[in-house]
Amino acid sequence: MSLGNRLTLWLLCLPLLVLMVVVTLGLHQESEWRKSALRDRLTTAAELQAPALAQTLIAHEETQLNSLAHRLLDIDEARGVGVYTETGTTILELGRSRAQVAMAPPQETQLDTRGDLWRLMVPLDLPENNGVVQGLAWLEIDIDSRALSLDHYRRLASAGLGLLILGLLLFVLASSLGRRLDTNLNRATEALRHLRGGDLHTRLAEEGPPELRQLARQVNALGDELEHSRDNMQRQIEQTTVDLQESMETIEIKNIELDLAHRRALEANRVKSEFLASMSHEIRTPLNGIVGFCRLLGRSRLEPRQREWLDQVQLACDNLLALVNDVLDFSRIEAGRLELDRAEVDMVSLVDEALGLQAPLAHQKGLHLLGLVYDDVPSPLRGDPLRIRQVLINLVHNALKFTERGEVIVRVMVEDHSHQDQVLLRVSVSDTGIGLTPQEQHDLFQAFRQATAGHSRQYGGSGLGLAISRQLVEQMGGRITVESEPTKGSTFAFSLPLEVIGSMDALPERILDGEQIALYEPHAPTRHALNHLLTRWGAQVVEVPHPSVQSPPPALMVAGLPTLLTDAVLEEWQTWLDTCPCPVLLLVNATPLELPKLVLPCGGELLCKPVSRQALAEGLRRCGSLRGEVVVSPSLSRLLVVDDNASNRRLLKDMLQRPGLWIEEAGSGEEALAIAEHEPFDLVLMDIRMPGMDGVETTRALRRLGGSWAHCPVIAVTAHALEDDRQQLLNSGLQEVLIKPVDSGALETILQRHLRVTPAISHREPETAERQEQSEALDVVDLALGTRLANGSEPLALELLQELAVSLPASARELQAALSTEDSEALLDTVHALNGACRYCGAPELALVAETLETRLRSKGMTDVEPLIDDLFRAMDRLRAWHAQAEHQSSGTTTANAGSASSLRDR
Repeated sequence: MSLGNRLTLWLLCLPLLVLMVVVTLGLHQESEWRKSALRDRLTTAAELQAPALAQTLIAHEETQLNSLAHRLLDIDEARGVGVYTETGTTILELGRSRAQVAMAPPQETQLDTRGDLWRLMVPLDLPENNGVVQGLAWLEIDIDSRALSLDHYRRLASAGLGLLILGLLLFVLASSLGRRLDTNLNRATEALRHLRGGDLHTRLAEEGPPELRQLARQVNALGDELEHSRDNMQRQIEQTTVDLQESMETIEIKNIELDLAHRRALEANRVKSEFLASMSHEIRTPLNGIVGFCRLLGRSRLEPRQREWLDQVQLACDNLLALVNDVLDFSRIEAGRLELDRAEVDMVSLVDEALGLQAPLAHQKGLHLLGLVYDDVPSPLRGDPLRIRQVLINLVHNALKFTERGEVIVRVMVEDHSHQDQVLLRVSVSDTGIGLTPQEQHDLFQAFRQATAGHSRQYGGSGLGLAISRQLVEQMGGRITVESEPTKGSTFAFSLPLEVIGSMDALPERILDGEQIALYEPHAPTRHALNHLLTRWGAQVVEVPHPSVQSPPPALMVAGLPTLLTDAVLEEWQTWLDTCPCPVLLLVNATPLELPKLVLPCGGELLCKPVSRQALAEGLRRCGSLRGEVVVSPSLSRLLVVDDNASNRRLLKDMLQRPGLWIEEAGSGEEALAIAEHEPFDLVLMDIRMPGMDGVETTRALRRLGGSWAHCPVIAVTAHALEDDRQQLLNSGLQEVLIKPVDSGALETILQRHLRVTPAISHREPETAERQEQSEALDVVDLALGTRLANGSEPLALELLQELAVSLPASARELQAALSTEDSEALLDTVHALNGACRYCGAPELALVAETLETRLRSKGMTDVEPLIDDLFRAMDRLRAWHAQAEHQSSGTTTANAGSASSLRDR
């Protein structure tokens, strides 16, 4: 509704409503006044006639009574008159056709105004007449009040007609004012709409009432202001556009410069990555060559001081290789190119493996190394076992490096298992080392930073191990922390969310059947762990304070030897072992090659600390007095040796011969795959470079067979492996890498780690004797060296030498063919095969030349290899000449002549 219409309604309705209320009240008051006047007039007239009527009644003058009655009827409003007595006698009744007589005489004048016909009752007093009371009488008059009502209605109609005429006049006036107001407001609204739409020239006529003229002036002023503002804004927009255009040109120039800078940065990063890869290769290639030459040099005769220098060179090379590998790992993590694996994780085996790798350092420093995997840790889990092992090895190595005495303990426990298919593991590594201050802890996980500047000089290292560990743990969804106090040791801990594959309930491990086992262990944490483990396996454990047994003797004695084993201590223990009436399982804090020579009259064996759970169970099984069956591993382990060189296979088989180990041979990858399709194996020694399917292809084919082959350990055996090659082999599914010639200690470590088999009896001669038997320079044939490489078997050494000499013509033809076609790959394969064949033979000259040539081919290709090729052919000719000379000797003197021929040298 418009403002004009609302104004019209107010102007019309409000006055009319007020006048209606006033007129109504006035008419009502007038009507009441008229009725009151009528009542008073009639009442007065009746009361004035009442005494006369009473006298007339007493005198019984009917004529006078009728006259008085007619006088009352002369009143305009009177319609009937009646006189009545209390006895019910009607004395007079005029004009009352349907008289309503009161039932009793009224005591005073009464007027009944109900309805249009009123009734007035007036009592008549009749005095005594001659001493007699005449009785009571009253006068009733009927009064017609309709004239008053009709007059009231006439007045109402007249007032209504007047109000209607007044309303019409007000409507005309208000409507005119409303239309004028709406017209002016609509004009102002339309002008504002045009102004808002951009028509700033619109103006209003300044006419009409003052208020409307004021509104028009304000609207016109607004239009002028808007027009002025638009002109100013247009000028500002033009100026801003010019400024923005200049800014856009500047930004475009900057963007071009930033794009060029970004491209230069990407190019610099690419060049840096290529430089890093090239430098790492260039650094590791000569380092591996140095390591190889150091090994060859170590096979020659050296003075003790020279051998010490050689050991220092080997140690420096290993440290430098570790530094280069850490830098490359850190670069891959920073570049986001590290991919996590999703495989099964057995925390018990993983901890045992990590501790086994770090055990030599603990043995060297005389530290106790212990792994505790709590019973509530489920197995198997799903995660990245390679990265978890890398973090664990870093933390354990770091703890051992900064601990001079005491212990290093690894604990694995469940921190949270709120989800059914996931568990949060907490792995902690505690040591009793030098400790850290709060500031040192804050800077500890930064790259290339150690706790203090002197640590790198005193303890070595690059400061990358903890930084890599932190990033690996965070990428696996965990968090690594450290708690430490100076001189009170440190505790490094990391949490990992891992997926639970099986059930959380551990399977029962009933290995023992209630046998009584005496336990002596000076180291308290190790003692508590062994007690708990043996008790869980079903044994009745009795801890003894010293190495002695009570009567009756137990089924087995588990004893830990002291860390410091002097001759007096060993003699004391041997005396006790001679009197011990039961088998003894001795735990020694030493490597397998450093185990003391103790005789166990009643049976038993020596185990190296830290003893793994599987090795301890196997040791219990091998003790003859125990009848409990160990279910950790089968009684017979099956091993497959894959190598295209028959001599290498025979030598490895001879080195592997021992009780509880079944060995199968395969001459190619295809043959190994055919054997694997029908028989399972527990370990595979795989040669890498073979004709047809090489070692990597064969390993992948074995993995595709599924079943037990998906997890069977495959160990790479190769004559030459740079660090890049080693990493590629590990990424291709092989667990470890053995370098030819295979070191017996490294081979024993692998067998103990994966199969827990009994160490083989060594046929080696003492090192001093070996050095005395070596000549001053590299010989064509060194029978003593060949015997040592053949695991102490001289006949096998002679047989391997003969097989090598017989194969030399075929090797020479392959070399000539590769050189004539300039096929670098074929040349490398032939040299590699020759190098591998020489690794197990007592032909040091040919082995050195083949090793040198292979290193040169891998690092620089066929550049500048002609002198080495000539040296290789000359070395082959000298070995063939030795073989031809040896064939003319009689069979009875072959061994002696071979020994003398070892001194032949062709200068």
